[in-house]
Order: sequence, then structure tokens, then C-alpha cells
Amino acid sequence: MATSVVTLTSPSGFTKFKETDLNATKAAVDASSGTIHAIVIDNTANSGEATYLKLWDVASGSVTVGTTAPDWVFKVPASTKRTIIFPEGAAYGTALTAACVTTAGTAGTTNPTSDVVVEILFET
Repeated sequence: MATSVVTLTSPSGFTKFKETDLNATKAAVDASSGTIHAIVIDNTANSGEATYLKLWDVASGSVTVGTTAPDWVFKVPASTKRTIIFPEGAAYGTALTAACVTTAGTAGTTNPTSDVVVEILFET
């Protein structure tokens, strides 16, 4: 896993979270409230399986992947790169935590076979 968080300068003031191998190990995206503006999920390395990006509106310490119900789930088919834009933004009130697994819904703790690259553009 290689995580980076970069504050983008003028004119946006947004922050970009990027994880080059997001899997069932939860990642803390943001520790405060904010607004998601865009998500890019690159599942092209996984030719045989869909991947599900799960996001929680709670601090990472309060998330148990496979048990804690996610607030958002985004399916990305095998061999696909998906960009999700939120024109009005998607607000989260506490914090933002992320993980990628191979099962939709709350259950599931299986890592994708290959790397899934996830980028989240947000503002706090």
C-alpha cells in the first residue's frame, strides 16, 4: 500500500487522497467532516473480479471491515476504471474511511486479487 494525501493549491483548495493498493485494510481518508467531489477507482488490474469501494462516514478506528455497514458502496466491474463525479458534492459529517473488497453490502473481507488504485477528491 502506498497512500498519499496532497492539498491542491489555487484555485480549488481541495485535497486528493490516493491509495495505489486499496484493499480490505481500512484507510483513513479524512479525520474530519467534509465533502467528496470526485472518486476515481481503477480496477483494470483485476480481469476476473468486480471490486467494491466501501466508504464510511466514521473515523477509521470505529470501522470493522465486514461488520460495520458502509455509508456508500461503489461497484467497479472487472478490468474497468470508473470515475464518479458529485456535481453538488457528497457531504460526510464525521470522518471518511475507505476499503476495497470483492463482496457488496456490509459483509466481505476478501482483498481484490490485484492492486486497486483509488483517488478521492474532497474538501474539509
